[in-house]
Amino acid sequence: MGIYSDVILPKLCDLSMRNVRLHPYRKRVVGAADGRVLEIGSGSGLNLPFYRRDVREILALEPDPALLAMARRVPHTEIPVNFMEASAEAILLDDNSIDTVVTTWTLCTIPGAAAALTEMRRVLRPRGKLLFVEHGLSPDRGVRWWQDRLTPIWGRISGGCHLNRPIRSIIENGGFRIDRIETGYMQGPKPMTFMYEGSARPE
Repeated sequence: MGIYSDVILPKLCDLSMRNVRLHPYRKRVVGAADGRVLEIGSGSGLNLPFYRRDVREILALEPDPALLAMARRVPHTEIPVNFMEASAEAILLDDNSIDTVVTTWTLCTIPGAAAALTEMRRVLRPRGKLLFVEHGLSPDRGVRWWQDRLTPIWGRISGGCHLNRPIRSIIENGGFRIDRIETGYMQGPKPMTFMYEGSARPE
């Protein structure tokens, strides 16, 4: 598993996340960020070109060193970017120090998603916002059946990704109030493509 997880998996993650169908989601979610931004699970840096000038600093948090190395090579705007090799379950930032937290297809993979959301809430300023787009649990019974059965196998080959996490309730149970949420299937296999896109505020 060492070669697979350290060498092959980061390249597969980068390749799969380059899907052009994800670009509209990135443009809407990342483009709404402002101020001092913490991006959770920044991966290979595919969001960096989508940030606008309303952002004064990006803190790109990623636990995988191979993905972080890819991100450092991504051309982006003149916005300062600080790369952090760290876990979202223990964010080494001060309380109330962030204006916007961004997560894109990340909550499915974090082992301790509840702890990570608690940390996001801690570092956000009282008027800060969480911007998210995630795939997760479908409302359709037949699709959920497949999600539950595929997740154990899928997680082993995809770095711990869960197909069946109830994204809305995870965010709300993490101490956030949902301001806006849109859900629906993206084109592709339904167990992998039920999307949750929106924004939330710390309660």
